[in-house]
Amino acid sequence: MPAEPTRRILDPGTDTAALKALTHPLRIRLLGLLRQLGAATASELAVRTGESSASTSYHLRVLARHGFIAEAEHRDARERRWQAVHALTSWDEARMNDSEAARAFVDTIRRAQLDHLERTVTAHAADAAAGRVGADWLEASGMTDLMLRMTPESLRELEEVFTRTAHALAARDADDPRAEQTAVFAAGFRMPDAPEDPGDPDTAADAGEGTAADTATGAGDGAPGGQDGPATGRRGDAEDAR
Repeated sequence: MPAEPTRRILDPGTDTAALKALTHPLRIRLLGLLRQLGAATASELAVRTGESSASTSYHLRVLARHGFIAEAEHRDARERRWQAVHALTSWDEARMNDSEAARAFVDTIRRAQLDHLERTVTAHAADAAAGRVGADWLEASGMTDLMLRMTPESLRELEEVFTRTAHALAARDADDPRAEQTAVFAAGFRMPDAPEDPGDPDTAADAGEGTAADTATGAGDGAPGGQDGPATGRRGDAEDAR
């Protein structure tokens, strides 16, 4: 059985300062880069993010102060190296809805995940157009969006099965020389039904213009190859945070 990734589970009641510290797009990206690439210096991360070394150094110290990262072994005594303390950041989605600060944190994380998705898809398309993606990876890569009628219990089970399977497959491929860094995205949200006109039930089926049911394509499957981004989980005991 694959080892469970280490995780930091944030509690909106006791981790208010940590939540606030991570409500910053650059800090989220820096944490994601350290989780993806391993230990790095502020200067190395500045090159990856396009920020100044002074800026990345400051934000790394904030992440360290709140326990997300720690100093790593230094190759050069003149510059600190940092490493992520946990592989994933997780939280209980329902509890995060109880306060404005926690909701702001979740909103920031989701925006970072969407930005990560956009960068990943854009980079994958550019690599594919330039001939840098092999046919096997082109066949395996892609996206899908499905509209399904499910209970909350089934959606939770789907997330747990997906996460467990993803980690099991990654563990199986750990020593395979063909394995490469891969970005995998998953999301599941309740969507409102199409509004109904109580005075004209015959037109209810036509009343859903602009709803999620009209925007789902069901096209493709798989996940595009990866760039840097946050590793996060949506629920406390199920997940990274991402």
